[in-house]
Amino acid sequence: MVTKSAHRLRAILLLANAIVLTIVINQLSALYFFRLDLTQEGRYTIKPQTEKLLESLDDAVLIEVFLAGDLNAGFSRFQKSIREMLEEFSVRSNGKVTFLFTDPLQAQSEKSRNDFMASLVDKGLKPLNIIEDKDGKRSEKIVFPGAMVSYANMETPVNLLKNSSTQQGAQNALNQSIETLEFELASAISRLTNSGLKKIAWIKGHGEADSLAVASIQNALLEQFDLFKVELPQVNTLTGYDLALIARPTRPWSTEDLYKLDQFILQGGKAMFFVDNIRVDMKKISEGEDYGAPVDHGLQELLFRYGVRINPDLIQDLAALPLPVVTGEAGGRSQITPIPWPFFPIVTDYADHPASRNLDASVFRFVSSIDTVKAEGIRKTVLAKTSPYTRLVQMPAPIRIADLREQLNPQDFRSGQLPVVLMLEGNFQSLFKNRIPPEHVDATGRRDEGVFSRIVVVGDGDYILNGLDPRTGEPTPAGYDPATRQTFANQDLIMNTVAFLIDDQGIINARNRKVTVRLLDKEKIRTDRSLLQWMNLGLPVVVMALFGMALSWRRKNRYAKF
Repeated sequence: MVTKSAHRLRAILLLANAIVLTIVINQLSALYFFRLDLTQEGRYTIKPQTEKLLESLDDAVLIEVFLAGDLNAGFSRFQKSIREMLEEFSVRSNGKVTFLFTDPLQAQSEKSRNDFMASLVDKGLKPLNIIEDKDGKRSEKIVFPGAMVSYANMETPVNLLKNSSTQQGAQNALNQSIETLEFELASAISRLTNSGLKKIAWIKGHGEADSLAVASIQNALLEQFDLFKVELPQVNTLTGYDLALIARPTRPWSTEDLYKLDQFILQGGKAMFFVDNIRVDMKKISEGEDYGAPVDHGLQELLFRYGVRINPDLIQDLAALPLPVVTGEAGGRSQITPIPWPFFPIVTDYADHPASRNLDASVFRFVSSIDTVKAEGIRKTVLAKTSPYTRLVQMPAPIRIADLREQLNPQDFRSGQLPVVLMLEGNFQSLFKNRIPPEHVDATGRRDEGVFSRIVVVGDGDYILNGLDPRTGEPTPAGYDPATRQTFANQDLIMNTVAFLIDDQGIINARNRKVTVRLLDKEKIRTDRSLLQWMNLGLPVVVMALFGMALSWRRKNRYAKF
């Protein structure tokens, strides 16, 4: 028979073993660090490329987040996700990444608050005005969903809220912003800590877009890369650059310039082409009509050899940007109605690719369709494509604003989804294979088959352009539409694609992060409210009470004989 003292001794031994085991585990955890991410989508697991960047920091990084104060439920969730990501950054960097949250509205006086918010705007952070209706009352509040990242007396702004323009719901915008947190923060740290910036050649010499027409993109590129304007006819080679950007050429490329670009790509250089195959004059259209004219830029043969063909047509899409049109007159004043202009497709269908996922809508203006052609060993990825409700207009053909007044027949728009942005990657074959090199070029190290490279082709040269603010004369962002006052994601897609093409650290892969939001079923909550409340509040209490009663009954029966 087992005595009470034996039971007591066994209990003491079990307790002592538990204490010793706890101490041993604590000692081992101090020597061997690890963290477990038990979420299904790996929400708290950062990419190896980001981890390598953080582990290599040789100085402190301070991240000041300005999303603080009294926030609604959505932004509170966003703030929590930012904090969790920064905590992970701090751990992976061995404490070299520190952070704090600052409320821009915490200043005592209104003037101090306004001055502080103005300074944040001057530094590049974008404010957001939140309007909410609660209990029949409307309230407005300005928030700054962004941060300043500082390193070695340098700083850079990071706007963390993406896709806030309205093409998607607010919850989707917040969720996609959470998914891009790692990429945005890691990119900012990489820009500050990387002294050797990548070099981009903005190709000139063939009537390419330049100056104020592309100032928005050029300024954005200058924040992250070294950008050089290169008159291609005046140089022998593009050696030394990482990427060549061709922005809407309007004059023919010479054979010599084609050879220089061809050899640059075959030697591993990357390239982006923004090409108009059809030239359209909006001024002529506003005055009556215009006939799309072919553009003789001379790039067709080169692109065909690489595996892509831009067709001599224009895409019309029922999902299109509204154009203000005079539809009548009343009281001596013209009546203006916004009517979707099928020649200005709005694109929302992107590939699940680091360069294009989690983007808001893009707008194209007079875009041509793109076909792929056979090219051995070349992989093609459609980064963006139209809606299914499209049709192709073969050029030349009359283009008139007056046609907007006519009722469109959806049955005419059956061309399906059409590619407008295409990425090609692999070992390209030279356009000059089995051909004598052009005169007056440097043929040193000539290649007929290239090393691995990538190019991106956009069938719309206007995609990269920006407008000008009529009040200030300053460039507006690429993709900004003054009629709707909406900024489309043109610039985001361009910057992400450039980063993917020349990002040898692989940080762009952090854009593949996926966070699943498991929202409650509102209809089920409404119909089963009482049952759900009882299950969440009453059931745990009942279960614990039953468990306590069962435990008490077991102990009573076990020790009754003693």
